[in-house]
Amino acid sequence: MSMQNHLNELERRHSALNREIEKELVHPSSDEIKVAELKRRKLLLKDEITKLRGDDTTLH
Repeated sequence: MSMQNHLNELERRHSALNREIEKELVHPSSDEIKVAELKRRKLLLKDEITKLRGDDTTLH
């Protein structure tokens, strides 16, 4: 898989997690633990995307 394809897949998964988080938060009885886990996974993907792009400006 090329680097660009890999980045595209990571971004697709990141967006999907974002939609899932938003959907969960709409419910009045949303599961806070589930939301926290989704956010953690989203952050890990974001970190990997940033690392692969070589854009470490967000770390300073």
